[in-house]
Amino acid sequence: MAEAVRTLYGVLMVLSSVASVCGNLVLLVALLLNKELRSDSLGLTLSFALSDLVLGLAIIPFGAYNSLRWPVDDPSTSPVCQGSAFLLLLLQTSSIHSLTWTTVARFSEICFALSHRSLWTSGRSRAVLVLVWLFCLVSAALPLLGFGGYTYSERRFLCCLSFSPEHRYYVATWTAVGVVAPVLAMCSLNGYIVYVARKQARRGTFKCNELHCFYVPANNYLRSSVVMVTTSGELTLCPDWSGRSHVSELFTASC
Repeated sequence: MAEAVRTLYGVLMVLSSVASVCGNLVLLVALLLNKELRSDSLGLTLSFALSDLVLGLAIIPFGAYNSLRWPVDDPSTSPVCQGSAFLLLLLQTSSIHSLTWTTVARFSEICFALSHRSLWTSGRSRAVLVLVWLFCLVSAALPLLGFGGYTYSERRFLCCLSFSPEHRYYVATWTAVGVVAPVLAMCSLNGYIVYVARKQARRGTFKCNELHCFYVPANNYLRSSVVMVTTSGELTLCPDWSGRSHVSELFTASC
């Protein structure tokens, strides 16, 4: 029974790895081929996409290999185990924080459309990206320096952060700052974006083409509001002569 569970776990990890690699490759190819999808937060988008891609290529297959190669004779103190745990924590933290700041950029573009260009500049986006990776590098390096620790988990078949009692302060701090805070921020901002989208959807909106603008009733607009929210950070619809998006302005009026 235990062997069957390990085999199933390994198969699921392989499927997760394939899904992660394929999904992030599609995103990267789309950004490469379509310049309209690129924005000032492009660096952050590439950051979480590449982080997830490396996780799918290197870390998850390592866990699948360990689950199928039971028992594992690689001790927790080996350089391979410590290095893979460092890479796992680094990429997980960078993925979460990069996605969080991408959400912040999208929120700024929707709710502060008229001042978004001055609030979220390319220089500030690069500064945020550098600070995110600096925080992730420090967080992942501290267990190697004695603040926290890495160990092999027999339940996860991966070398990861040690949750032993002597490392509880580091684990609690990393969990709060590295996971809980950014996830709550993402949920709150995306929840408010959906609220604004639904509020605007009840009113209807205007859409424009090269010749004229026309009114879209609320019942038709409601079906496309979710798509508008998810793409608002990357696409600009109906730009006027100043380069602003009519959709962003409408959302700003609702905010």
